[in-house]
Amino acid sequence: MTKNIYEFSCEDSSGQTIDLSDFKGKTLLIVNTASQCGFTPQYEGLEKLQNNYSSEVFSVLAFPCNQFGGQEPGTNEQITEFCSLNYGNTFPIFSKIDVNGENAHPLFNFLTSEKKGLLGTQKIKWNFTKFLINKDGEPVNRYGSSTTPEQIQSDIEKLINP
Repeated sequence: MTKNIYEFSCEDSSGQTIDLSDFKGKTLLIVNTASQCGFTPQYEGLEKLQNNYSSEVFSVLAFPCNQFGGQEPGTNEQITEFCSLNYGNTFPIFSKIDVNGENAHPLFNFLTSEKKGLLGTQKIKWNFTKFLINKDGEPVNRYGSSTTPEQIQSDIEKLINP
């Protein structure tokens, strides 16, 4: 049985396979994102979190997804360019994936089974659902779309400086 995220690999936005074990020892915030969503301005807050903490101890990992209202229609290249131009994002942005359903990426199947949503549901309800991961690669919390990156900052600090 899977115990942490380090057993997964994902393609980055340029198609390179990235082993999540490369992030061992870091606190992570994994987010399913979209460029044309009402929550898209959260990219700014995510970048602030990325900049507030040393990249040696923390990183945001963005996973674009087009499953919610078709709000991420672009190619991986267009998504990366949008994030860079509009929000100056420096954190890793992965290839577009599904987070729900039969084609859901195994990482998100793991995350949603470990950290249930409102009323115990596994399914991700919308863009910008966030999963906080500790230094051992274990999911410790799940936040809905309306929870801003700023509201998560104190939880991140507790993991970085226990």
